[in-house]
Amino acid sequence: MLQTEVLIAGAGPVGAIGAVRLASMGVDVICCEKTDSFASDLRASTFHPVTVEMLDQVGAAAPLIERGLKAPVYQWRDRRSGQFLNFDMAEIADATRFPFRLQCPQHHMAAMLTDHLPTLANADMRFGTTLVAAREDGEGVVATVVRDGREEEIRAKFLIGADGARSTVRSIMDVPFDGFTYEEKFVSISTAHPIEQTLTDIEYVNYIADPDEWLVLLRVPGLWRILVPASVDADNDALLSDESVAAIFDRIVPGVPIETVFRKIYRVHQRVARSFHKGRMMLVGDAAHLNNPLGGFGMNSGIHDVWNLADKLWSILRKDGDAALLERFDRQRRGITTAFIQAQSIENKAFMEHGPGESHQGRMDKMEAIAADPALRRRYLLKQAMIQSLADADKIA
Repeated sequence: MLQTEVLIAGAGPVGAIGAVRLASMGVDVICCEKTDSFASDLRASTFHPVTVEMLDQVGAAAPLIERGLKAPVYQWRDRRSGQFLNFDMAEIADATRFPFRLQCPQHHMAAMLTDHLPTLANADMRFGTTLVAAREDGEGVVATVVRDGREEEIRAKFLIGADGARSTVRSIMDVPFDGFTYEEKFVSISTAHPIEQTLTDIEYVNYIADPDEWLVLLRVPGLWRILVPASVDADNDALLSDESVAAIFDRIVPGVPIETVFRKIYRVHQRVARSFHKGRMMLVGDAAHLNNPLGGFGMNSGIHDVWNLADKLWSILRKDGDAALLERFDRQRRGITTAFIQAQSIENKAFMEHGPGESHQGRMDKMEAIAADPALRRRYLLKQAMIQSLADADKIA
């Protein structure tokens, strides 16, 4: 039977950085990924400043910055009036060594880290390996995985579920996944067309409010990503048809024929696991929480989860730390997920869609007041850059 100290299910960006972080701390780790390679879709592409600092500690920031785009300024815009507000992270350069959002598709980071894992003496990366069961005994966790059609067992002291929204580890832990699914679908499209030549006053990151069709425009190397809502009752094939996609672009850059390189439809959720920790099993990333993408908090908060957890596991395994540290991990990361990640992503969506309650003009007036006041603007930048949420989580006892 294979043995390790920590077994990680899932080698997406969260599982991959967790494995490299633990291995770099001298902890033996096996990372299992059910797929043979990473899907190169563009769902997550924003790395916030504190996340880039974490990547820098494992030698991954510089190569990722080289592949990506620095976006120090992001824009909130009203689609109908054209009114916009720019927020520049250069103002919080005293709070981070990386005062920008790094725009780079997540699969680049995951691939880079999992390529690096086999070079570490105490790490094992196993693609095409699916976790199907796990049980605790007196000494740790015995996990059953399937590889090349054959079952094998792996004994670990701890099991981390970084295995996504349909987490097997969460199912084994029997932890409810509370929350809701948004009624509308999200349509994601990517194009190499230089939209910035028509919309000359946009930034690399743009959140555009509108009651009928809000819009996200994100720049990644060589491409613009576009995200718009659609009715849940709309036919998926019709939404992704040339006619429908052409109509979306005609509302952005009228009269210009656009070619696309990526089209996909997502259902979006706001959910939080009722516990991130049970015995010797823990949840991080999408296995622990889901939120809408408006703010770029999802992947980043997952990386913050596993970074926090790695410190706790190292203390337990190398410093005879109390296992109660895992309860603190749960309080810190689940607490900040509920207090900030969920609340802020819902608030961002309400602003963009002119949601119910406070009028849109009222929201715009508030944003203008924030933009005009240096103290309020700084507080807002620290919050949106996730610097404040990370600091707040660390304060939870």
